[in-house]
Amino acid sequence: MASSSSMPKKESRGRQKIKMAKIKNPSHRQVTFSKRRLGLFKKASELCTLCGVEATIIVFSPGQKMFSFGQPDVDSIVDRYLNQNQICPNGTTTNSEGGVHQGRQLSGTTRKLNSQLSKIQELQDSEKTRSELLNNLKKIPSQNWWEQPVDYLGLNELETLKAALENLNMNVANQAHSMVEKTSSTPIQP
Repeated sequence: MASSSSMPKKESRGRQKIKMAKIKNPSHRQVTFSKRRLGLFKKASELCTLCGVEATIIVFSPGQKMFSFGQPDVDSIVDRYLNQNQICPNGTTTNSEGGVHQGRQLSGTTRKLNSQLSKIQELQDSEKTRSELLNNLKKIPSQNWWEQPVDYLGLNELETLKAALENLNMNVANQAHSMVEKTSSTPIQP
């Protein structure tokens, strides 16, 4: 039996530095975009919370879908930004620093998308919390998930419990009916 110290250790390459260039594979690019977008929005949210600032981020995915983050909301910050600028006759705006950019109005879609994003993130957080609760409940050896209060069960568990209770009810009714038939068919012994 060889000792563990004589066994060669597998060397890890550790965290690799990613070359900053456009990802060629479209599916890899989309996955990277999704992950980094969520990370970017999370960092912006942390910045807003920690520093008490308002921030807006608007990005378009490789598939040209718009995603936005804004705290308190995208439209109010964009409106504030646009109102600080003066509109020129040619349709461009100049800001207080003298920079020029093309004036753009964001539609109500931005507010809807930001609201949807917030709701999805809240739902994701609540589902994560519920999942952690269920995992913790499942770790308790003396109790099974069906013994937990129904408030902690998800839709699948509730449907499974309902079907099991209906099956149990039917079996109890059949057994009771069978026992009634046995007792009524057996003569009473004096």
